[in-house]
Amino acid sequence: MKLVGVQLGAARRVRMGERSILTAFNKQSTQASTVVMPLGLMGDEQADLSVHGGLEKAVYAYPSEYYAFWQNARLDAGVSPFDDSLPHGSLGENLTLSGLLETQVWVGDMLRFPNCELTVTLPREPCGKFNAVIGFSQASRLMAQSGFCGFYLAVEAPGTIQSGQSFELLPGPRRVSIPQLFQAKRSRHLR
Repeated sequence: MKLVGVQLGAARRVRMGERSILTAFNKQSTQASTVVMPLGLMGDEQADLSVHGGLEKAVYAYPSEYYAFWQNARLDAGVSPFDDSLPHGSLGENLTLSGLLETQVWVGDMLRFPNCELTVTLPREPCGKFNAVIGFSQASRLMAQSGFCGFYLAVEAPGTIQSGQSFELLPGPRRVSIPQLFQAKRSRHLR
């Protein structure tokens, strides 16, 4: 398993239809060693702390394996083929992982990097900002249907992290998986 991207973003105002919203969705890649603190990565911000950030949602990880799926979904939705580039961080993630999907992690599992440890806490729930960033109005629904949500991490042991590092998965108590928790949260929203 490998860390193929580390991304940071500052909160900024963007136009979303008729509204101006604050978002830190557009994360930019960094090749530098990045400090990992209890509340996240140094240099990264969250715009809406009621749903992002905090100790349980300090870092957001997303599998690189799904990027082709989102590029194809954008083309199928009529997004211009000249605007089909989705660099790492386009899905709002801090960490782009290779070799680890949501179906392979459980709440409490630990990702051990050479200089820090992160614990799996929650699935990401799609929001309306996701539709705007991906470029079509059904993106959040497609994330909910596919289960390609990524997952949040708490900082177990602060330190540093850098793109290109390998990491290992240390199993936790294995009581609830990320897909199970994602489906349970999704079912509550449908009621």
